[in-house]
Amino acid sequence: MPATSPFHVGETQIQARLGVREAVAGFARRMVRDHMPEQHREFYRQLPCVVVAARDGDGRPWATLIADPAGVVTSPAPDRLDFKAGPVTGDALAGAFVAGRDVGVLGIEFATRRRNRVNGRVSDADGHGFGFRVDQSFGNCPQYIHDRHWRPAAPAASPRRRLGAELDAVQQAWIADADTVFLASGFRGDGEDPAFGMDASHRGGPPGFVRVLDAHTLAWPEYAGNNHYNTLGNLVMDPRIGLLFVDFASGSLLQLSGRARIDFSPDAARWPGAQRVVEVRVEAVNDLHEALPLRWHAPAALEVEVDEVVDESAGVRSFWLVGADGASLPPFQAGQHVPLEVTLGGVRALRTYSLSSAPTAPRWRISVRALAGGRVSSHLHAAATPGARLRAGLPAGQFVLDGGAGPLVLVAGGIGVTPLASMLAEAVARGRPVTFVYAARHGGEAPLLDEVRGLARSHGVRLHVAFSRPAPGERPGIDFDSAGRLGPAAVQALLPTSACDARVCGPPGFVAAVTHALEGGGVAAARIRGETFG
Repeated sequence: MPATSPFHVGETQIQARLGVREAVAGFARRMVRDHMPEQHREFYRQLPCVVVAARDGDGRPWATLIADPAGVVTSPAPDRLDFKAGPVTGDALAGAFVAGRDVGVLGIEFATRRRNRVNGRVSDADGHGFGFRVDQSFGNCPQYIHDRHWRPAAPAASPRRRLGAELDAVQQAWIADADTVFLASGFRGDGEDPAFGMDASHRGGPPGFVRVLDAHTLAWPEYAGNNHYNTLGNLVMDPRIGLLFVDFASGSLLQLSGRARIDFSPDAARWPGAQRVVEVRVEAVNDLHEALPLRWHAPAALEVEVDEVVDESAGVRSFWLVGADGASLPPFQAGQHVPLEVTLGGVRALRTYSLSSAPTAPRWRISVRALAGGRVSSHLHAAATPGARLRAGLPAGQFVLDGGAGPLVLVAGGIGVTPLASMLAEAVARGRPVTFVYAARHGGEAPLLDEVRGLARSHGVRLHVAFSRPAPGERPGIDFDSAGRLGPAAVQALLPTSACDARVCGPPGFVAAVTHALEGGGVAAARIRGETFG
């Protein structure tokens, strides 16, 4: 494996087995950094809690939540995080953060559904916290993150601790009600490859998506992800795993450690829609009651009604939503997304979709691509007809425009146009100069292109349409401006100035390549924000 690969042998084995190795290799080196951009450093600085994965003195992996309402970490340099706090007394990882220890960190903000992962090692430690040196940093999409808002609370003076080797009835009920679990996995081979180490990750779903099979065994389904397969790749090499369930209402922690087995061909009747199933044999339990100085609550769900359905392109359909029974919808910022909940076969499923309408519109619009095997998108295309009602959360997300008035570059790849169409509407309403670059295979797979063209004509937007495979009859200079993939030179030639802000949205490889091209054209990394789809 080339030394420049950000993946170890277990991860590449999984990627090859699942047919994504070549696709991932093309962009992963740009997506996985050896440092944190300023956007990520600022994200960590304002978090009241951070998920951490490490091993105890016996080599057993655990995950925990380190929390402080005043903030958990600082970032004195792009390759460093300093933790101002450590695990609470009785935590399975109390005392585990010593110099040289592998650590995986997951920053997650439930209210905005943002998350970012960094892996590395402890550089130094004292009695209160520890320093962390970054080996790898990469962002994650907002899928399956449940909206929650936090408040400070006094933890128990001495958290009640229960230890065991199996799950009792109370703990089994806890897991059966949970919609979120955090995972700790890792692999360290020979040498100093930065791909080695611990990894902290997140899984979310409807309550009960993690099934309790018996007092020693848990299982959950795996669906589409970012194709990195960090957790599964670790487990192929080392099946030891840690799990963390948080009681968000009480601030209690349920930490488990055990061994995992991956089923690559799950029973479709038992696990509908699952691409894989992970089964864990629990070996150790650490239960801490009211341990955290935070409490969380979920905002009340909105009921929305489908007002209009519009076919936008092959496989993409827009759904215009209004408040049920005439209720007003809350405002949102251009670029934000909204979670939708549907019930399929008696089971609740949650998916997040970008809002593609202008923020000033009285209705919300989501533009949904029907994915092969996508249960929720297929259900929406088939059943979300005018008059249908859905449950939605509040708009959230930090992939938004700032308050600037200078030149703005928006670069969309296929269905990645959805948040950028909203940004375009907001930017031209402000009178901001915009360059809009739209890349798609051809016009039949370019949703919202007519709308983008209309805004470009009426507001003087510089528009460039790049079709990688123009359809027969599509005319250069009329239907599209360039043929073939959007290369770095083409991106840089379209820049109005290097002193511009840029927003990029599309598949991971597209976002990575365009971001690299923008930086190569002199655009400061702090002025570029990207969001990945697919």
